[in-house]
Amino acid sequence: MPEPSTRPEPKDDELAAALRSVEAALARIKGCTDAEREALAADVRDLRAMADKLRDERVEIAIFGEISTGKSALINALVGHAATDVNIRGGWTKDVWHVAWEAVGYCVPGFENSSIVLLDTPGLNEVDGESRTAMARDVARRADLVLFVTDSDLNETEYTALVELAASHKPLILVLNKTDLYTPEELDSLLTLFREKRLAGLVDADNIVTTKADPRQVEYIIESADGSTRSEWRKPAVEVDALRERIALVLERDGKELVALNASMFAADRSDRMAALRVQLRSEQATQLIWTYAVVKALAVALNPHPALDVVGGSTIDATMVIMMGRMYGIEITKTGAVKLVASILKAAGWVIAGELAVSWTSSLAKGFTLGTSTLWTAIPQGAAAGYGSYIVGQAARYYFEHGASWGDQGAKHVVKRILDHTDKQSVVESLKEKIREKLSTNQYAAKKESRGQKAEKPIDRRSSQ
Repeated sequence: MPEPSTRPEPKDDELAAALRSVEAALARIKGCTDAEREALAADVRDLRAMADKLRDERVEIAIFGEISTGKSALINALVGHAATDVNIRGGWTKDVWHVAWEAVGYCVPGFENSSIVLLDTPGLNEVDGESRTAMARDVARRADLVLFVTDSDLNETEYTALVELAASHKPLILVLNKTDLYTPEELDSLLTLFREKRLAGLVDADNIVTTKADPRQVEYIIESADGSTRSEWRKPAVEVDALRERIALVLERDGKELVALNASMFAADRSDRMAALRVQLRSEQATQLIWTYAVVKALAVALNPHPALDVVGGSTIDATMVIMMGRMYGIEITKTGAVKLVASILKAAGWVIAGELAVSWTSSLAKGFTLGTSTLWTAIPQGAAAGYGSYIVGQAARYYFEHGASWGDQGAKHVVKRILDHTDKQSVVESLKEKIREKLSTNQYAAKKESRGQKAEKPIDRRSSQ
């Protein structure tokens, strides 16, 4: 469970509600196993960072795009100094950079002490960049506003990424950078293509702006008073005012609401992800537990030479499995409760499981009539039948515990029927039979019993003794 923060709580109702949703998501870590805590560590870290962001009244703007489109140069131009290094080679950004935009001197309405941070993400198309791309997209999802930087018409990779970002329903500003490389006619044609065709329905036309974050040098011919001329290369001033104004307008209009909504959506997403991951991890453990107990029951029932005790022992194994599974899902269940749950599952299974129980009871009676000597020839069918019944009980119990010790609106009968419909009975039974055969082949005691049993049943030729 995370330690309570010493930071002041947001006073605004929307922000306070968003913070509560984040804290509620963090509370889901309570009751997790050590393995689950380790698997969920990144999600917990992200949620804590989001909570701190809300308490600090911090607005985050992610800079997103392919390598060499001028993302870092754009940040430098916005903040007014070399906050990040700009390298002529692509792919230099190895991590997410957090740059405070202090020079803007802007306070988001409703945030008394708000600050703006620019996040420079790794390039979309970097070499060996699958993990970096995932990181960049994750940062973009967490940010309150996304700037998508390009320097030309969008290629397939850029367009796909833009569609994904647009699906998050947060403000998206497309920045066409390096416009000094275009003639006025070329620039006008590209902007018309973006606004009327390519990005219609994805990006608001007003949110498509142009910049010159790092304009190339221009050669000037300078004429002296005496009529002589000389050549001089000068770097034009950066042009990012249109972008600054657009960012300010978006934050002025929706800033506080954006932060609150984004935090709530992020908390919901992480909460669902954490819940799904916990279910997945426990489902894997539950599958192993079910198979373990199904095999144990199959062997215990198959190799028990005493009539009736094999069936009684098998029922005890089922109840124990249910108790262990309940603990796995953080739900305590008594032995009496486990027995009742097993009985309710078997009752819900109806005639389908009845056939398996019939095999088990018939084999048990056979043991009684033969004083246990039939154990070997009844072992495989009886054990497999018992194990299959235990497998179904385990699968049903897993559903029950996964849903908070509840069968839901449709009841146990519907759940168990669905499990039976989706279970490959033949495969399960054959697997259990194979386990029994393996045990029999390595069980010296069983081999001796088989030998004694065969000797006892050998016919006697009374004529030869006369």
